[in-house]
Amino acid sequence: MNNQAKIEALLFIAGDEGITSGDLATLTGLLKPAVRGILGQLAEKYATDETCALKLLVSADTYRLATKGDLAPVVKDYFATPLTVPLTPALLEVLAIIAYKQPITRIEIDDLRGVQSSGSIQKLVVRGLVTTKGRLNVPGRPFRYVTTTAFLDYFGLADLGELPPLPESADGMIDSDQFAQALAQRRKRMEEN
Repeated sequence: MNNQAKIEALLFIAGDEGITSGDLATLTGLLKPAVRGILGQLAEKYATDETCALKLLVSADTYRLATKGDLAPVVKDYFATPLTVPLTPALLEVLAIIAYKQPITRIEIDDLRGVQSSGSIQKLVVRGLVTTKGRLNVPGRPFRYVTTTAFLDYFGLADLGELPPLPESADGMIDSDQFAQALAQRRKRMEEN
């Protein structure tokens, strides 16, 4: 795998929080000038390729991938999913992790799931079920995510103490099906009373 692909992969995994050229250098074993040169090549590649949806953003030596402005209507439609549409298993999985382990960073969620979660988190934020609550005091200062009162209303909970007990699998992962079933059983019991 070439160095440009390594840097592009790290930019993708870093998501909205981005990654510094220093961290890219450390992770790839390249010197900072070489990393900055590759970042320049990527920025030009994205800018000149009309079939590419990406652009490279930089602020205060932090680099992140974003979609080109022309695609804003398509991206907006993607995130404008109405609340009447049921939550997907991926969204339920991320929501369950945040509900039971809050406050939690996106990277911690990614580690638990084994996949990148920024799109799911953004959808949950747009739906008002999740919000940010401060930043972790580590390099990069990632956002910490928590559930909202809309989350409590959506699932008919008075507070987080009413979350149903949820068995965890052997690897510490919260299963979205178990989360959905536990909430459905709780809702059914409430309707019967």
